[in-house]
Amino acid sequence: MRFLEQPTHELTYSDVFMVPSRSSVGSRMHVDLSTHDGTGTTIPLVVANMTAVAGRRMAETIARRGGLAILPQDVPAEIAADTIREVKAAHLTFDTPITVKPHHTVGYTRHLIHKRAHGAAIVVAEDKPVGLITEKDLLGADNFTQVGALMATSLLTLPANIEPQEAFSRLRDASRKLAPVVDSDGCLAGIMTRTSALRATVYTPAVDAQGRLRVGAAIGINGDIEQRVRVLIDAGADVLVVDTAHGHQDSMISAVKRVRAMDPGVPIVAGNIVTAEGVRDLVEAGADIIKVGVGPGAMCTTRMQTGVGRPQFTAVLECAAAAKELGAHVWADGGVRDPRDVALALAAGASNVMIGSWFAGTFESPGDLMHDADGRMYKESFGMASRRAVENRNQRTEAFERARREMFEEGISSARIYIDPARGGVEDQVDSIISGVRSSFTYAGADSIPRFHERAVVGIQSAAGYQEGQPRSSRG
Repeated sequence: MRFLEQPTHELTYSDVFMVPSRSSVGSRMHVDLSTHDGTGTTIPLVVANMTAVAGRRMAETIARRGGLAILPQDVPAEIAADTIREVKAAHLTFDTPITVKPHHTVGYTRHLIHKRAHGAAIVVAEDKPVGLITEKDLLGADNFTQVGALMATSLLTLPANIEPQEAFSRLRDASRKLAPVVDSDGCLAGIMTRTSALRATVYTPAVDAQGRLRVGAAIGINGDIEQRVRVLIDAGADVLVVDTAHGHQDSMISAVKRVRAMDPGVPIVAGNIVTAEGVRDLVEAGADIIKVGVGPGAMCTTRMQTGVGRPQFTAVLECAAAAKELGAHVWADGGVRDPRDVALALAAGASNVMIGSWFAGTFESPGDLMHDADGRMYKESFGMASRRAVENRNQRTEAFERARREMFEEGISSARIYIDPARGGVEDQVDSIISGVRSSFTYAGADSIPRFHERAVVGIQSAAGYQEGQPRSSRG
């Protein structure tokens, strides 16, 4: 990357823009977004290890499209291990269905149906689909009504060996948005929608050496680090993230050395830091990837509470340059609010971009779906240094010490993230992000992430320049 003019101050994403260059890349579909940091992602997106964001449904969905989710460190090791095994068992193409039985109630089904973006539940008996029920079928129904009385029984099913293009054609010809997929015995194997059939031809899943979906997990810098690492690696974790808010400290360096000494056989990520010196110390300790970002996240109040942090574009740029010299990589963690920010983080040298609160407002995030007074759907998100997170993290701590820790927080404990009912799935967000990033690569004349690092030309803009680029409604 090169600047049009050398900056005289620290920069964040809204301070910069990218200039188009001569390009021989004819189509955004000719862009390869596979990363080279050892994590196996085929799109440069990592779901942040936030309790309100990264869970089983999120992990398998994002991996199916080529990204990677990091399970939070607050999740007990055994539960995280179970989640890893479930993700590893998920199908590479078919969505995992929401299932209910004919005797289950409407109230029970209403609670489940939005755990997936496709907005439907398959009614099963002895593992075989016998009906389909959608959100529309539940409108006005009494919560105690059994779904067997409301379900559609005229089912189109798809065979498990079907190709995505053929699945799309059958769904279109039958005027169906989705259908259950069955194996040779007629048992439910998954669900496929028209959109998921299309996505299966656009994205390449992030898979391990055994062809299973990839998933990572976070560990803290205290406690029995070795035991947690053993449990996570035995379950099949593909990436370990040693995580704390202030990553450039002796306790972090010690923790990374302990993990490296175990030779886990997977990439070790450590952070967060914002300086080249921090990169050098963590790489020397044994980290393969450095997580960059202090204070840019939507749920983070660190900068307002402490005055500590650094504008994210400058932080990524400096840290990526230092990591490259050492044969390591960086993840840009936090501060992305639009697809442009993801592209700019990659231009600055990041190999992957972490996203947190942006993905909290999706059907796949772990939080419970809620409705406000106007009936709009939302989920709650919270920072991982907030009082709420501290309470969860210290549940087993003695009461007096727990109360002392809860006095100090650096994050928002509860924020409503509204869900777009028409595009409420994380895959909808991924489509938007990846479409923008692919186009950005074509403007730079780059067909891969390394080429984008080399060819991106970036300028500095005023606040008015940033505002000029934003869409505006027409004036009446």
